[in-house]
Amino acid sequence: MKRVKIAQIGTSKNSHGNQIWKSLNKQSDIFEVVGYALPENEREKFPDQMKAFEGYREMTVEEILSAPEIEAVAVETEEIYLTKYALMVAKAGKHLHMEKPGGLELTDFEELIDILRVKALTFSTGYMYRFNPKIREALEKIKRGELGKIYSVEAHMDCKHTPNIREWLEAFPGGMLFFLGCHLIDLIYQIQGEPEEIIPLSCSTGIGDIHTDDYGMVVFKYRDGVSFAKTCDNECGGFMRRQLVICGEKGTIEIKPLEVGVDGGQYTVSSECFDDSGKHWSEPWATSKSEIHDRYDGMLRNFAELVRGKENPYSYDYELNLYKLVLKSCGKEV
Repeated sequence: MKRVKIAQIGTSKNSHGNQIWKSLNKQSDIFEVVGYALPENEREKFPDQMKAFEGYREMTVEEILSAPEIEAVAVETEEIYLTKYALMVAKAGKHLHMEKPGGLELTDFEELIDILRVKALTFSTGYMYRFNPKIREALEKIKRGELGKIYSVEAHMDCKHTPNIREWLEAFPGGMLFFLGCHLIDLIYQIQGEPEEIIPLSCSTGIGDIHTDDYGMVVFKYRDGVSFAKTCDNECGGFMRRQLVICGEKGTIEIKPLEVGVDGGQYTVSSECFDDSGKHWSEPWATSKSEIHDRYDGMLRNFAELVRGKENPYSYDYELNLYKLVLKSCGKEV
């Protein structure tokens, strides 16, 4: 595959801009990284993030947008600026990878999708769990009908952040549900589609006299069951309790923890039980572990393949409808 000439606009303190940058440069067999830009005073705001960019070419946003050799751009600014720069990239006719879930305003995201569609540009978003090997394996089993009818999905994505990050959540509708819960909403939406009813339940733990929505939750009612996404920013040991449980008439799959950090990346643990009639209730499930992987490498490799012509399973309409579902889940009228 011919290497994709790419640049990056932005990074941030609380998301994954630096990790995206490192992955792009690490995968030199598929990307030729031309340079980066740091808008919105990022160099001054995030001095601890700057070391990763040393030795690479710094450009202005305008230089990136006007450079004909740059085919694609990764937009990794703070969430509040995402669609501002994504729109610039789309209008410049360049393929786009952007951090999730897509800025704060639906009208901006709708305009972005319209431009990408008209210009037939590749669009990739930062939902890295789409490329987790055990989650992909589970989704394939669902497609093949191995679990039968799915009646419930339970998804957790928790962590224990510092008070200043919990305060920072105030910038988003739904707080933690917008920031990280969007990953879980994406997975539930892939598995079960549009819910019949959306019940937002985000709230504040109030711990440390911080009153942002650091406990994010939404319940989805479907015709044949109930699913939920829950994400808390103040949970001791929360990272190792991140999980996805998929319940079907023929079997159950539990993926937990979603990630275990080790040298070289992460691995994921999955357990499954199929049609346990005749089995003792306490019989252990079949458990397996994925290979060690980098959570960003597969996502970005997929982006390069899309730029080179592979069909995108996540259509413009899917991304737009997912974004609307995230906003509704956060209690925002759409």
